[in-house]
Amino acid sequence: MENESVKCLIIGSGPAGYTAAIYASRANLAPVLYEGLEPGGQLTTTTHIENFPGHPNGITGVQLMEDMKEQAVKYGADVRFGIATAVDFSKKPFRVTIDGRHSIEADSVIVATGATARYLGLESEQFYKGMGVSACATCDGFLYKGKNVAVVGGGDTACEEASYLAGICNKVYMIVRKDYLRASKAMQHKVLDTPNIEVLFGHNTKEVLGDEAGVNGVLLTDDAGQDKVIDVDGFFLAIGHHPNTELFRGQLTLDQAGYIVTEPGTAKTNIEGVFAAGDVQDPHYRQAVTAAGSGCKAALDCERYLMTLGEE
Repeated sequence: MENESVKCLIIGSGPAGYTAAIYASRANLAPVLYEGLEPGGQLTTTTHIENFPGHPNGITGVQLMEDMKEQAVKYGADVRFGIATAVDFSKKPFRVTIDGRHSIEADSVIVATGATARYLGLESEQFYKGMGVSACATCDGFLYKGKNVAVVGGGDTACEEASYLAGICNKVYMIVRKDYLRASKAMQHKVLDTPNIEVLFGHNTKEVLGDEAGVNGVLLTDDAGQDKVIDVDGFFLAIGHHPNTELFRGQLTLDQAGYIVTEPGTAKTNIEGVFAAGDVQDPHYRQAVTAAGSGCKAALDCERYLMTLGEE
């Protein structure tokens, strides 16, 4: 197995990983970043981003990630394609295996592996991802101003997404497989009292419908087996996210949902010298700008940590 030693290893890309790389590079930490299975992260599935500061005309998710990557490389980050397949944080330097064959000893590690939105598992859902299918109403909702959309889910997140979309869209359908909402009473009242939200209880999605231009409807089935089609231009998933933390289970402290627990106000994990940034430690906001901010914090915390090593 090949061996390599680095000061700062960043696992994962996206706005958190790339921002950490930019800051770590400018601090002369010579960071090595492995991009993971999805270089650029979830943002690359978002067609047009209109809420990232500094882009008044909007920017595609792919372009924003390419720009961040280019900026990191410009300042000296070594950005590589590869997947972390094993980690050992039990002793220092930390040991990380890439692609099952390349071993890296790292003085510090920044984890930015992100989270994956849960999908229904339909082929049509995957086909229209980025063409009307989205897992982030805050990111993509404005694209459907004055149009009809559907939100899948019955929890607090689904109600929040539906309420947000109701302020932008003409009509919002909530597709709820049970005959009740799982959300808090306050969120239930908010949804049920909003005139342009229609809750379709006892319904499941059979297919997302569309053409070459994107989504134009959803085929539903109810508890009695009756099918119906609703005409919508956007289809939003709000059935939860899964943090990509399987690799770190048993080594880093995780919360009940699997997110990495960080010391409040910092990017520090339970292991000194290991930091976490982005959606992998954020179950609440999950925005590109907050992920970038946490990537900055992780790099600064990492720099200070490495300075203390030099003083010992």
